[in-house]
Order: sequence, then C-alpha cells, then structure tokens
Amino acid sequence: MSSGEYIATLDIGTSKVRVIVAEMTEGSPQLVGVGSAVARGTKQGAIIDIDQAVHSIREAVDHAERMVGIEISRVFVGISGNHVSLQPSHGVVAVSNENREIGSPDIERVLQAARVVALPPERAIIEVVPKQFIVDGLSGIRDPHGMIGVRLEVEAIIVTGAKTIMHNVLRCVEKASLSVAGIVLSPLATSEVCLSEDEKNLGVVLADIGGGTTSLAIFQQGHMVATAELPIGGEYITNDIAIGLRTQTETAEKLKRKYGVAIVDQSSEDVRFQVPTIGSNRETTVNQFQLAHIIEPRVAEMFQLIRKEVEELGFSKEPAGGYVLTGGVMSIPHILDAAQEHLGHAVRIITPEYIGVQDPSFTSGVGMVHYIYKRRMIRLMEKENNQQSKSKVKKGGPSTFERMKSWFSEFI
Repeated sequence: MSSGEYIATLDIGTSKVRVIVAEMTEGSPQLVGVGSAVARGTKQGAIIDIDQAVHSIREAVDHAERMVGIEISRVFVGISGNHVSLQPSHGVVAVSNENREIGSPDIERVLQAARVVALPPERAIIEVVPKQFIVDGLSGIRDPHGMIGVRLEVEAIIVTGAKTIMHNVLRCVEKASLSVAGIVLSPLATSEVCLSEDEKNLGVVLADIGGGTTSLAIFQQGHMVATAELPIGGEYITNDIAIGLRTQTETAEKLKRKYGVAIVDQSSEDVRFQVPTIGSNRETTVNQFQLAHIIEPRVAEMFQLIRKEVEELGFSKEPAGGYVLTGGVMSIPHILDAAQEHLGHAVRIITPEYIGVQDPSFTSGVGMVHYIYKRRMIRLMEKENNQQSKSKVKKGGPSTFERMKSWFSEFI
C-alpha cells in the first residue's frame, strides 16, 4: 500500500468524541494524529441533541486536523449499542469463472447472497461477517480465493442495527461537514487489537468500559457470537463521588483521575486533598482512603453486572479465554485486582501501545484503524491476484484448471 493515503476514524462516546488519523503504509498503519473533545448531546451511546453532538464532532476533527496538517473530509464511524443484533445467514452461488477458479467477484457475490434476509423495516444491515466458506461441500474454509470449485457457499453472521439510531449518528457526521467512508461495528473492530486467535477460539469476553456504557462482545470458535451493552461506566463512579463528597461533577471527575484507586486496601489515609463543597464557600479535607470507599463498591458492581450479563446471554461466567478489559475506566489504579476478584484470575487489561494514544479509552479508535487496514490489504491482494491471473491468460499460459487436468491425466 502506497504511502500518503490517510484514513480517519470517529468514535462517538458518552464522555468523549475521538478522531484518529492513520497513514496506510506497508506493514502496518501508522497513527499520525489524534483529536478529542468533550462529548455533548449524547447519553449512554445515543444521540439526544444533534446540534451539540455536531459541535463536539467538529471540535475533535479540528483538533486532529491541526495536529496532522491535512483536511479531514471522510471518516469511518464506529457503531455499538443494545440496538445491535446478530443473526446467522447462508449464501450460495455458482462459481462464475470458466476455469472454475474462485475469484474476488465470486466471494463478493456469495456475501451479497448472504445479505438477502428478511429484516423488519426499522432495521438495517451494518456488516456481513463470514464464519466459514464451503466449496463443493468442503467446509471450514477461511479464504476460498484461488480454489477450484463449482459451488461456493458461506455461513455468515449478519450484524444489524436500528435505522433511527444509525441515521441520527450519520446525520450528525454529515452536519459536521464530513462524509461517511464506512460504518464499523466497534466491538468487532476493538477485537482486532485486543484478542488473539487462541482467545477467540477458546471463548473470551471482551468488555469495553467507557464513560456511560459498557460494550460486551463474546467470541467462541473464532467468531463473535453475541454482543450487548450495559448502561454502566465511569460516569457512575464520578456521580457517586460528587454525591458522597457534596461537590461538583467536574471536581469529582478530577479527584477520581488524580487520587482514585479501585481497592480500599491500596489507598492511603496520608494522601489528603481539599474538596470544595456545594452550597458553601468552605472546603473539606478528604483523604484517599475515604475516596476509595466510594469508588470500590461501584467498581465491584460493574464487574458483577458484566458477569451476570454474560450468564444471561447463555455463556459461561468463566470462559476458557477469560475476560479482556479496555476502555477509560481501566485507567483507575489497581482496577485489575478488583476485576480478578469478581471475574476470576483470567483477566487482562489492554492499552494501545502507540505514542499519543497510550490510554485504554483510545482502544476502540485504534481497533477501527487496524480493522479497516486489514480489509484494505485483503482487497489489494485480491486485486493484485486478479491482475496477475489476467496477465497469465493474455500471455497464453495455461490456467490453473488446465494445469490440474494435465496433472490428473498423468495418472489415467
């Protein structure tokens, strides 16, 4: 992939709107710019005020543009939420090439065939995720490109979302003077940087705990099999602090970030700070031990609700691959210890390793970059293979099918 091609991802969260700009280079994408802004007009992942949401998007984009020095006109938009659902689908087509070699057009046609499903009028397809391809009855194929066959099938997962919610998000993007390059399912994209193939095969729960919501994605046998969203996040911890210490929400957020720890046993009574009290001009002296007594119960509740939701979805509370956690809440010190106490010892936290985004809150945006890059590389490879195949035909070289016939004839 040539240097100089850029993509931008847009992650609209409950507390922050983030834009990541990446250059599509050979080997791996290179992150070159980041923009963020306080999220306004959103609540628990949904748009509740379009004008305010547009302002936040524009602010984040402007920030990224100043850092990179280029104009951003198109963005890939992340979508998540309880309105997202998964359903199985099956597609079948006949291989179109005369030599029966399966090419990119055949794969595209079979995926389009899988999209032909009955949907309620209020729902729209976000993505078609292939689980496996079947060539003339041979199943378990990940990539049928270049194989010989007559009949090509695909077993896929159709990801759908509520049209109203999706249209409101896209409307905000368009009103921010941007065009939508594509829609990406955020939990699926996040898995690109969080999960290994072994974890996906064994069975794993991916939890992205953000400001107002927690997105869950469950993987088994290499594929995402369920997704859900819980109305819990870092804002609830902030609100508890604001109520418990009788202070403003903005002050509570600063205290959480500067002095907060997830476990009381890891706090110190010697760490003291002043807290302005609502309704008076005086300040109260509070220590870290008192603050931890507010934070720990809410953190424990979050992990208990995650465990309960996984069980209600019909999966084991302790999957073989464990739990993989990310999102802004994972920045709280000692939160891994709290997670292991409630979810089991098979728990780990993911933080992006790129300079400038070394914070769990950026994992979703970085995941989208890798997700898009991977699929663009696949399309480029398919395009190159097609061009090479056409070149061989023009030069008069034997096709793959003809070579196979010649090889088989030696044994007759």
